[in-house]
Amino acid sequence: MVIAVASGKGGTGKTLVATGLADVLSEDVGAPVLLVDCDVEEPNAHLFLRPEIERTEDVHHLVPQVDADLCTLCGRCAQVCAFNAIAVVPTKVLVFAEMCHACGSCARQCPEGAITEVPLTLGRLEFGHAGSIGFAHGLLEVGQALATPVIRELKRKAQPEPGSVVTTIYDAPPGNACSVVETLQDCDYALLVTEPTPFGLHDLRLAVELARDALGLPVGVVINRDGLGDAGVEDYCAEASVPVLARIPFDRRIAHAYSEGQLWTQALPEYRPLLRSVADAALRAREVRQ
Repeated sequence: MVIAVASGKGGTGKTLVATGLADVLSEDVGAPVLLVDCDVEEPNAHLFLRPEIERTEDVHHLVPQVDADLCTLCGRCAQVCAFNAIAVVPTKVLVFAEMCHACGSCARQCPEGAITEVPLTLGRLEFGHAGSIGFAHGLLEVGQALATPVIRELKRKAQPEPGSVVTTIYDAPPGNACSVVETLQDCDYALLVTEPTPFGLHDLRLAVELARDALGLPVGVVINRDGLGDAGVEDYCAEASVPVLARIPFDRRIAHAYSEGQLWTQALPEYRPLLRSVADAALRAREVRQ
């Protein structure tokens, strides 16, 4: 089973839930668990799981390189580039590698064969274990803007052994952009973490529209910092038939454990049954879907 833990906005407690869920499933249930941190722009699950990294590899992206001796400045490459990554000026061709999506159209369409594709490092993938929990995350190279190819490669490489029964948890990037869509693709369940505030409600609506309405995933909500804010999130979930699977109260002990880099489910074991109920609800939803 693949569970994506997502949120419409940052700071709701998404990584708190993802790491706690992995800890509870691994220790209390004894289920093999793989946690994949797909927030490649700012991954932080490793701060709490403290994995031993066993393998590292780079993620490359092919970008055009123009041979000035062969180029006639015809402009065909710029015409076919849908992302404006190439511009032809009177004396040369300008390549904006950070805007290139590696579609290869410019190289294929160049009538003079003046364009070749060369690798550009977009980021790095790291794989290892945190005790019995399998772990993987991606790190976007400083200055690079394309997170989606790194996430795609991370998901492709961070796979359980063939034939094994593993619960995979994707810690998604915040928001609703392309990187989130890439993370949610091919998941079995979307667990949406929010907070009971007007901002939390606004972005929860967008997250539900993306995960349930656009991608067709069963969704459930975890309300973090319950007891603060207002009843807007609860009212919306009732109206939209979105199940609220858990309410994590505003507890300063959780914030303290988090600030110390501790797993809150280890520091405060009374919350472990709460996350176990979340996992059970996700499993039931997948069975109904199948």
